[in-house]
Amino acid sequence: MVQLLGEFDCKLDAKGRLMVPSSLKKQLPDVEQEGLVINRGFEKHLVIYPKKVWESIVEELSKLNPYEPKTREFIRYFTRGATELTLDAAGRVNLPNSLLESVGISNNTELILACQFDKIEVWSKSAYEALFDKEPENFAALAAEVMGNKMRGIGDGK
Repeated sequence: MVQLLGEFDCKLDAKGRLMVPSSLKKQLPDVEQEGLVINRGFEKHLVIYPKKVWESIVEELSKLNPYEPKTREFIRYFTRGATELTLDAAGRVNLPNSLLESVGISNNTELILACQFDKIEVWSKSAYEALFDKEPENFAALAAEVMGNKMRGIGDGK
């Protein structure tokens, strides 16, 4: 299983290319052979998946009932614009203009690459910082609500 860590400050160049930070690239040892897939996220960001992770997502989507209208709608919106990415010789990936425009990112924009388990969220730096301006007053209460007893036994020697 892929386990990506870190937040990386980057800049999209004038041609819409993103230099993949070397410390992130080290976490993706097979990226040059296997490739990546980029798609829209659920908020105003993009998501980059290692190709194997994307393939497992598509496998799960293919198990959904295509006769249900909400399923078809979700699959259409979720996969809309999904694009394979390949690294060039300099370690850059060219991000599709249609996806960038859909989340309000333009060329020469400062970005944050935020790793989330097996995917990389791509945010404009300003949108990412604004996201954390809305930090919950009581993060511990949010953790209890979301995680509840799911974390019981972790860190207490059980």
